Amino acid sequence: MGRGRHALVLAREGFTTFGVDIRLDAVQEAMRAAAGEGLALRAWCADLTQTPLALARFDLIVVTRYLQRDLFPSLREAVVPAGAILYETFTVAQRALGRGPTSPDHLLEPGELRDRFEGFEVLFYEEVSEPDAVARIVARRSA
Repeated sequence: MGRGRHALVLAREGFTTFGVDIRLDAVQEAMRAAAGEGLALRAWCADLTQTPLALARFDLIVVTRYLQRDLFPSLREAVVPAGAILYETFTVAQRALGRGPTSPDHLLEPGELRDRFEGFEVLFYEEVSEPDAVARIVARRSA
């Protein structure tokens, strides 16, 4: 949930918003923040490898600064036809910056994020090296 920032932004804009995190404290923090602003936020604590997202349920999925490659198939399938995924996370170039993740399990290879959404319409894609080395994509599932 990234401490719920993205979920709160979407809820503020009137979206029906769901958040999921494996860490109970992150879910509780997001729920408290939403309640403090009078926002409706649905959130649950779950390991998505054990409890996958519902099929074709979400108009938009946002993932930031997180990489777990075995979740890509369920993320792709959880988006409704014509829905979108916004995804941003670190690339292997982050190692050169001396901060952030260093394990290859948590760093994308060049072009990998785009490849993970093959078959989706890519609306936006970039890989940057400053201030952090990240890849970003906005991709729409075909209707």
